[in-house]
Amino acid sequence: MTLKKNIIASYASQIYITFIGIIILPLYIRYMGAEAYGLVGFFAMLQVWFNLLDFGLTPTIGRETARFRAGVWNALDFRRLFRALNSVFILIAFIGGGGLFLLSGFIAEDWLKTQDLSFAEVQLALQIMAFSVALRWMCGLYRGVINGSEMLVWLGGFNAIIATLRFVVILPVMWNFGATPTVFFIYQLLVAILQISVLFFKTRTLLPILSDEHRIDWSFTPVKPLLKFALTIAFTSSVWVLVTQTDKFVLSGILPLEEYGYFSIAVLVASGVMMINGPISTAIMPRMAKMDAEGDHAGLIHIYRQSTQLVAIIAAAICITLTFYAEPLLWIWTNDKTLTHYAVPILVLYTIGNGILAVSAFPYYLQYAKGDLRLHLIGNVGFIMLLIPAIIWSAIKYGGIGAGYAWLVMNVIYFIAWVPVIHNKFEPGLNLLWFGRDVVVIIMVATIVGYGLFSTLPQIESRFWLVITVIGFGVLIMLSGASVSSVVWEKAHKFIDH
Repeated sequence: MTLKKNIIASYASQIYITFIGIIILPLYIRYMGAEAYGLVGFFAMLQVWFNLLDFGLTPTIGRETARFRAGVWNALDFRRLFRALNSVFILIAFIGGGGLFLLSGFIAEDWLKTQDLSFAEVQLALQIMAFSVALRWMCGLYRGVINGSEMLVWLGGFNAIIATLRFVVILPVMWNFGATPTVFFIYQLLVAILQISVLFFKTRTLLPILSDEHRIDWSFTPVKPLLKFALTIAFTSSVWVLVTQTDKFVLSGILPLEEYGYFSIAVLVASGVMMINGPISTAIMPRMAKMDAEGDHAGLIHIYRQSTQLVAIIAAAICITLTFYAEPLLWIWTNDKTLTHYAVPILVLYTIGNGILAVSAFPYYLQYAKGDLRLHLIGNVGFIMLLIPAIIWSAIKYGGIGAGYAWLVMNVIYFIAWVPVIHNKFEPGLNLLWFGRDVVVIIMVATIVGYGLFSTLPQIESRFWLVITVIGFGVLIMLSGASVSSVVWEKAHKFIDH
């Protein structure tokens, strides 16, 4: 499977999943109520926090699967590695899910600020969440093998099916059985059971087949050489969770659950910007790791720069479009004045911050391929030491808007101050070219064109024509960024030559 097909398949899947998840949200709020949706937002946050228990094992198995395909591992040792990690995952899922189950009473009574929902209903929802979160987290191991095998077309299709079950099929289920948190979370648990079952059996088909004389005994020995790399990833993953979820955690204990539901919606829509990174990173990380193992340094840097420009083009278009049109789009989407008034400024701040973060993530991919995450670790320690106090203070004092400003400012500082340090370490001479040619020029041109278009376009009252205008606006912004991309011109010259 070519890298291009993997990226296209991943993007198609991610766009569908993001779109379907966002488009259905107003129906959740309409039928469940904003307070009940606050539990859904809390559920999403728990799933991310659960990644703290990963200890770097998911990305490690993905990288080692790619290295196995490059000939670094033999079949027997790789099967032993997988068996050892599978056992570790089961143990951690049991401990983590069990701990969350036991804490459900405390969270329901002392942490969440409920008004209409009963204690018993909230506690039961949290207990069901514990099982769902543990099962969905277990899926990471199997996805790692599938990603490392570059079976991204299959994985993208399967993820789209699961998203349809989670976001769309739940609507007729709630229509028939009741739009309550209990019905919602029991259904999500059933989908999680289906998801992990299919991923488990698919992974089994990708593992190397051994002859009868080879015995796959349980041993921690294959894991030991990977511990340093895995624990480094674990720490950086923990930092990532702290970076992206501290605001949500703090606000879940400060805001009434109804307002937390509104905040969750704004942050979820803004997270659509990060959608562009998922398919790219999923496709290029195993490929770059494989290239590094094969000594193809020029090919690795070429993919790195091409992918950066692609993300910069898309991120700029999304951020600029949402910055100018967030209010009318939210109103059209939700038909809820209270939600729109509360969510618009939070949406804009988080969107721009996430756009910067999407580009800032690329030096991590380079370090991942090289197997050296020391600078990533150091940079994230410094980042988190600044971010967490800023987010806690601003969230407590100014609520969701304060958290949004802290998020934006800290991402700007990291992008300007630390990314050059990483580049100068791993690829001296690349940084100015990467910053100027691959990122800044694209963003500047897109911003200028966006401002000019918005200043000249008339006010539109019709919902239909406003949606058409916004789509056209976004497409023109994307084309303006693409017009100064060396990747686009390279592809155009190749097309003309042929």
